[in-house]
Amino acid sequence: FLCPCLVYGAYVFLPFDAPLLPTVSARLVYTLRCAAFATFPIVLGMIVSGISRLCFSALEPFGELQREVEIHRTYVSQSIHLFILYFFNMAVLATYLPQEVLKLIPLLTGLFAISRLIYWLSYAIGRSFRAFGFSMTFLPLLAMLLWNLYSMFVLEPENLLA
Repeated sequence: FLCPCLVYGAYVFLPFDAPLLPTVSARLVYTLRCAAFATFPIVLGMIVSGISRLCFSALEPFGELQREVEIHRTYVSQSIHLFILYFFNMAVLATYLPQEVLKLIPLLTGLFAISRLIYWLSYAIGRSFRAFGFSMTFLPLLAMLLWNLYSMFVLEPENLLA
C-alpha cells in the first residue's frame, strides 16, 4: 500500500512536468536518461562491495567470503537483474502512457533507486527485514508488467507487432 501512495503523492505534489515527447523515440530516450539515475544504487553497491572485499579478503584472498562481503555481492547481483526488468518495463510503459502521465517515468525511477537502497540497508540489518525493500521494488515492477500486458493485448491489439 505504501508504493502507490508514495507515487501518487509525488505525482501530485512535486512541481515538475515531463517535457513534450510526441514521438516514441523521444519517449525512449527520455526513459533511458531517467534510467541512468536508477543505476546509482547499483554502482554504489559495486564500490562498497569492492572495498569490503578488499578489506575482508586481505588476510586470506582465496578464502571463504565473509558475511559482510556476501551481503554486498548479493545485493549488486539482484539489483542488476531487477534493473534490467525494470528498465524494459519502463521503456514499454513510456510508449503506452499519454503525454500528461509521462511524469510517472522519473517518479518510478526514483522509487526504484530508493527502494533498492532500503533493501540494501534492511538486508544488512537482517535477512528477515529485507521483504519490505524487495516488495517496494518488485510490486511496482509487477504493476508495470500487468499494465504493459493490458495495454498490448486489450487496448491496442492491432499495434502489437507493428
